[in-house]
Amino acid sequence: PPARGVVRSQPPPPPRALSWIALLSIFLFVGALGLVAFCSCWASLYLLRFMFYFVFPHTVSSWFHRFLRCCVHIASSNPPVCILLQVNLKFGVRRPEARTGTETDTCTACAGTLILEFAALSRFTGISIFEEYARKAMDFIWEKRQRSSNLVGVTINIHTGDWVRKDSGVGAGIDSYYEYLLKAYVLLGDDNYLKRFNTHYDAIMRYISQPPLLLDVHIHKPMLTARTWMDSLLAFFPGLQVLKGDIRPAIETHEMLYQVIKKHNFLPEAFTTDFRVHWAQHPLRPEFAESTYFLYKATGDPYYLEVGKTLIDNLNKYARVPCGFAAVKDVRTGSHEDRMDSFFLAEMFKYLYLLFSEREDLIFDIEDYIFTTEAHLLPLWLSTANQTKPKKNATAQYTELDDSNFDWSCPNTQILFRNDPMYAQSIREPLKNVVDKTCPRSSSRVDEMSGGGNRPPLRARDFMASNSEHLDILKKMGVSLIHLKDGRVQLVQHANQAASSVDAEDGLRFMQEMIELSSQQQKEQQLPPRAVQIVSHPFYGRVVLTAGPAQFGLDLNIAGARGFVARTDPYSGCSDIANPEALRGRIALMQRGQCMFAEKARNVQKSGAIGGIVIDDNDGSSSDTAPLFQMAGDGKNTDDITIPMLFLFSKEGNIILDAMREYREVEVLMSDKARDRDLEGESGEQRASENESQKQIPEETSIPQDHMVGAGDASSSPSRPETDSSSAGSPVLDEDKAASESSESNTKDSTDSGEHPEGSPETLEDPKATKRDSRAVQPMDSILADWKEDIEAFELMDKDEL
Repeated sequence: PPARGVVRSQPPPPPRALSWIALLSIFLFVGALGLVAFCSCWASLYLLRFMFYFVFPHTVSSWFHRFLRCCVHIASSNPPVCILLQVNLKFGVRRPEARTGTETDTCTACAGTLILEFAALSRFTGISIFEEYARKAMDFIWEKRQRSSNLVGVTINIHTGDWVRKDSGVGAGIDSYYEYLLKAYVLLGDDNYLKRFNTHYDAIMRYISQPPLLLDVHIHKPMLTARTWMDSLLAFFPGLQVLKGDIRPAIETHEMLYQVIKKHNFLPEAFTTDFRVHWAQHPLRPEFAESTYFLYKATGDPYYLEVGKTLIDNLNKYARVPCGFAAVKDVRTGSHEDRMDSFFLAEMFKYLYLLFSEREDLIFDIEDYIFTTEAHLLPLWLSTANQTKPKKNATAQYTELDDSNFDWSCPNTQILFRNDPMYAQSIREPLKNVVDKTCPRSSSRVDEMSGGGNRPPLRARDFMASNSEHLDILKKMGVSLIHLKDGRVQLVQHANQAASSVDAEDGLRFMQEMIELSSQQQKEQQLPPRAVQIVSHPFYGRVVLTAGPAQFGLDLNIAGARGFVARTDPYSGCSDIANPEALRGRIALMQRGQCMFAEKARNVQKSGAIGGIVIDDNDGSSSDTAPLFQMAGDGKNTDDITIPMLFLFSKEGNIILDAMREYREVEVLMSDKARDRDLEGESGEQRASENESQKQIPEETSIPQDHMVGAGDASSSPSRPETDSSSAGSPVLDEDKAASESSESNTKDSTDSGEHPEGSPETLEDPKATKRDSRAVQPMDSILADWKEDIEAFELMDKDEL
């Protein structure tokens, strides 16, 4: 019978973008799919998996036959030993018009995630070549595994079969290869796929799994960790473990990921082993929701319903924008990207709907289908439809077994789990605070109770490089000092040069304390990024700009500042302000340059401003490409600065300036991170009272309470500080133990970073200031949608998710 919906007899519609595929998949899932026509000139070969979902009900279409002929030609035209990364559906790969076919590498997931869709296409159409070549690709990867570890690499040369990237994990580049091995066995009934999956799974649990972590290793040296961070794509693995039947590690890894989400609101694109943000982006990936759904089905624990509710609340609170949902650019600040990938529609909504739906809510039995990696549904009866490859053990004789016997097979789930939600809770409990717990500080191993007999003669916090007595003690412990060219000293211990074994142990304890002290000082100097949020009409908090912090002024972790913005006169803010009335009770906008940041802050604070935002004078600079910038002091006591100060690059600053030109009155919120976007509900009376209170502020004042905003969750993790390469193996200290300046400071303008050699501001006028002020105004549309693509490091992950 025809699919539900409107059946058209006219020619198919024009080609659609790839995101329509995911949208139409949603329609199919809820039973509202009519006739769908899809045709694209360009596509990656693994995107051909999508095609049969929309074409198998309409095999008589002429365009469908043309598509099949094209696929047969591609599959039979002397292909390489592995799957090509891209093909041209119109011209193939050999003709000059194709502009492809020159690629040499492909990822393991790209080549190994074809078998379900291509096998279904062969069985729907009766054309066996699709399944045959998908099987050959799977066989090729299996043959190229590292035989001693049974692991596969991330990328492989499609012509020679050599591994290009020899690290192995369960995240980006490999994830769906493991998934399709197990699901190919479920769908097609081929025991070979199950044997291969079990072989890989044993290797994963032996080398990669470090509960609750999953860390990449080298395929030739699997005992060596390849990196100290994990990517967000590994969140699918607990769901695959549920399908495997290994529930305990699935619960452990899922709970660890959930603790990371509760700390950062979303799962960062990558995070370190101590759960700090490594890559701050979050493109609304659905893998965690997928695992949540499968764990709820396996355990029946209502805890996972609460997890799903948290996901929905965070999406509505932090990812919703006027036109739908947007990817998160930085989970630490809540800023957005002008982007929403198709997998968000195809997978996220589907898994969340299934998580909360009852069996009677579905129009078909979900147990009769299996999910592909894009959450499309394939019927399980395909295993008996038009089989294109006979099973090797087809001649074996099987005896009919009583299904009740499987209740007593190993493992006996009735004894292990008993459908008791307390089982899952008992596994989660030890991991409840795994993210919030700080790593145990290295003990100094000082025996305070033995009368000082084992106490080291010198503590790291008491050490002075200029004290000759301290130097003699270090020499006795086998610790030597190396003076570096930049004025710092490096400590190195040689235990064989110590006076005795006891002194060598004391030297080891001293070095451990010094490393810990040095690391603590570096973390204290590194401040996390801040946020500037436009809260006035028509933005209402939906525009969030990433801002650099200041090492002086009000701590935004304690309180934020909210108010209307105004430009200073002069724009540099480096002399007495000529328009104090315009700044009183407002947040001052000024340009970088001509004097130190602290001097700018003092001038606008004297004029009655409640905060200050410094905009970079380097045209085109952006937080997308530049590292985090911190405003340093002037080398003097800055306790007199009581207003908050933030730094915006040119691109983000122009968004505020353009909004001022368009709407005149622009209100912003300076805070440690973005607040709730739904700010339309504020009454006009409240805003009027705030404006009235701004007019009554005296000329010299601290921040009024009317403009104070609570800090919210002050436990957000700062970005991981960069460390000096010379201190990797031993601590590096400053001679006078003074805090070093931020490594992110721009050496182009040494006065702004607080490094002027004379300690006094420059007074030269900037002849380019007028020219910068008269630059062309960007169109208003770019204020809400002016974001660029992420760094190139994410291209592989985006490609795998298609």
